Amino acid sequence: MVDYAKYRLDDAMMLKRLAHPNGKVRMILDTDAFNEVDDQFALAYSLLSPEKLQVLAVTAAPFFNWNSTSPGEGMEKSYHEIFNIYKLMELNQAPPVYRGSAQFMDSADEPVPSQAVDRIIELALSGGENEPLYVVAIGAITNVASAIAKCPEIIQRIVVVWLGPNSYWWPTQDIFNVSQDYHASRIIYDSGVPLVILPCHSVASHLLTSTYEIDACLRDRNKLGTYFSDLFHGRFERFGRNRPGWSKVLWDVSAIAWLLNEEWVPSVVRRTPILNPNFTYSVDDTRHFYKEAIDIDRSLVYIDLFEKLSKPY
Repeated sequence: MVDYAKYRLDDAMMLKRLAHPNGKVRMILDTDAFNEVDDQFALAYSLLSPEKLQVLAVTAAPFFNWNSTSPGEGMEKSYHEIFNIYKLMELNQAPPVYRGSAQFMDSADEPVPSQAVDRIIELALSGGENEPLYVVAIGAITNVASAIAKCPEIIQRIVVVWLGPNSYWWPTQDIFNVSQDYHASRIIYDSGVPLVILPCHSVASHLLTSTYEIDACLRDRNKLGTYFSDLFHGRFERFGRNRPGWSKVLWDVSAIAWLLNEEWVPSVVRRTPILNPNFTYSVDDTRHFYKEAIDIDRSLVYIDLFEKLSKPY
């Protein structure tokens, strides 16, 4: 078992790491881009925000649901979907893309090797001590946890921004990005890595939108906007047909929004909870700090998102 204690930051340094970053941010986006429809929005949003975000790499995360036959296939589909978004955006220069883990972790002692893990480590160690790498994870946390388990020194060089769990007070953390890989999730909570959580239920869940809004704001504005509209209509056909009032949450957009402007996504610092095997929390007030978003201004986020996505390329 890795002894993470010797790599943990003291409280003063942890609070410094958890403060909202000033200036431009070095970041990696770790995404299960083919899982549903929100990852694609988050990817494009990050690439269209160069005033704040320097996206150094994009890594494909595994997922396993109705849209894949295995975690590895989910990762591979996500890998190709990232390039699809690049093509639709007609980018002249795009961040390099790396394949991630083809399976979930079997134990906390067994990191899953991948290109993504090696690139996370490389970029983390290449920055200065006062220039942390922001690892923005919007899927299962396997790649990030594997990188920490393989090279725990990066705990002192990264900040993990994770769209994953629910709010601190929510009765369960049995939610897709957490429960797919319990061992990886435990590493994120227990290792002492600086961690910012964008909760799904009660925060990101405010980011509801509909086919009508997507059509009005994005369809026919550019190739990407029309693709997003088509994705939404496909989602509607599967989940919303004959359900008046159906809407869809763009969960993953919250992680990018927090990096862009913390006034849109206010957050608080707490002591990190313990994630139990039944996906509940236990409390220990001697543990290290983490930060958790407590609200999100849906209007301000979507105004910025739709303005950037609707520009002609």
